[in-house]
Amino acid sequence: MNSDRIEGNWKEMKGKVQQKWGKLTDDDLDKIDGRREELIGKVQQAYGKNRDEAEREVDSYLN
Repeated sequence: MNSDRIEGNWKEMKGKVQQKWGKLTDDDLDKIDGRREELIGKVQQAYGKNRDEAEREVDSYLN
């Protein structure tokens, strides 16, 4: 899934993303607003993952 589609479907995806990464708050998800890079950064920060690990996890989930 490309970045444009993520942003376009973000409102629909928010609930699923929050189920996957429960540590992300509603405020986090509002700030992310469908931007892949923002999601990677928040997952990295909330779960103490390195950048590559967070990126692989997000990309795997979004595909």
